[in-house]
Amino acid sequence: MRISRAILTTAAVALLLPLSACGSGGDGGGAGGSDASGKPEGEITFQTWNLRANFTPYFEKVVADFEKKYPGTHVKWIDQPAEGYADKISADAAGGTLPDVVNVSPDLVAPLAGAGLALDLDKAAGQYRSEYLAGAWASHEVPGRHGTYAFPWYLNTGPLFYNKSLFKKAGLDPDAPPKTYDDLFSDALRMAERSGGKVATLANVPTVEDFGRYGVPLMNKAGDGFAFNDPKGVELLTKYKQLYDAKALDPQALTATPESTGKKFLTGAVAMNPGSALDLGNFKKQAPSLYRNIGITDQITSTGHANMYVMGVMVNSRTRHTPAAVAFAHFVTDASNQMAFAKQVAIFPSTAGSLDDPYFTEDDGSDETRVRVAAAKSLKTAVNYTPVLFSEQMKTALRNQVAKALQGKESPEAALDNAVRECDTLLKQQG
Repeated sequence: MRISRAILTTAAVALLLPLSACGSGGDGGGAGGSDASGKPEGEITFQTWNLRANFTPYFEKVVADFEKKYPGTHVKWIDQPAEGYADKISADAAGGTLPDVVNVSPDLVAPLAGAGLALDLDKAAGQYRSEYLAGAWASHEVPGRHGTYAFPWYLNTGPLFYNKSLFKKAGLDPDAPPKTYDDLFSDALRMAERSGGKVATLANVPTVEDFGRYGVPLMNKAGDGFAFNDPKGVELLTKYKQLYDAKALDPQALTATPESTGKKFLTGAVAMNPGSALDLGNFKKQAPSLYRNIGITDQITSTGHANMYVMGVMVNSRTRHTPAAVAFAHFVTDASNQMAFAKQVAIFPSTAGSLDDPYFTEDDGSDETRVRVAAAKSLKTAVNYTPVLFSEQMKTALRNQVAKALQGKESPEAALDNAVRECDTLLKQQG
């Protein structure tokens, strides 16, 4: 996927694939199999998600190194633009032209697995499972199905940035940012009161990821329905309603985008904003006064686990060269290649032990290193809160109902009941 400020925020839409869709291998069709034990050989295609522009030398080296390690193989690397990527995968899957190895996010792999087009790596490549962080490997499991359908690739997470100057003006300790949700809501209300409603602490309405971090169960145990309308979910939305009424939540949060909230943080209209190490350079360049007053703290969570964004590499179950495709998917995501990639851009390896490398543990005193070290530590136990089956349509349904609750058009309980009902209907349509 493209590497940007909102790195690894999945841009997925629901892929409506017929169960009869047939995939093809890199050289044009035919069914493969789940046996990856043979000699890797033959020509395969590898598709990435908007990475060619900035990382061509890296991927060309990966391909060359693989072909050298496995004589008789040839990898054709193709890259697709970010816009319309999900639609492209859907069209290829339906038309039988899906590449052998595909860069996916968890929500993109779910419908492919449902259509029988994603190879179950627990069966075909289970020997590699221990090489990856447990949470990363599990991120490409699909509720209601047994198996794992993509190798985990690069990860990201990020801290909360806060404006120390705004905290100080509100009479809050700039060196003691909120660590719990109770602290966050209390500080936010105080910030709004002290600023006369001119400074909000938060700029985003709660998403399914926020419900997960709050400790709300997102799906039922069977994995065939959503459950974020439980009492704890209602409690969280009720608290956000209180923030919205007090202008502690930005009034434009109902239509906010990551870009718009970032701009509000840059201009001092919002006191806190999530981000990553990539943001620090932006602050330094575009808002020097903010950079001088920037505070960095951990994600707030009731579960003890930060949120993980994850990318994966899927193997087409219909490839004609299963051993080569599995070998290459594993090669791209092995510890050596992931570490090399992580040193080119602010991402993190999903391989076990890699986050113990001095690059991720030694703090040289810079803000950039501080963020990297803190993020790497949190990723060891992080989870991907967004359910694999939670489609873009479901995100919209939840957002619309949250907006109605914040505006007072529905109670928080009714809004979440409606959101769950709509999402369950969409889930049945997917199946």
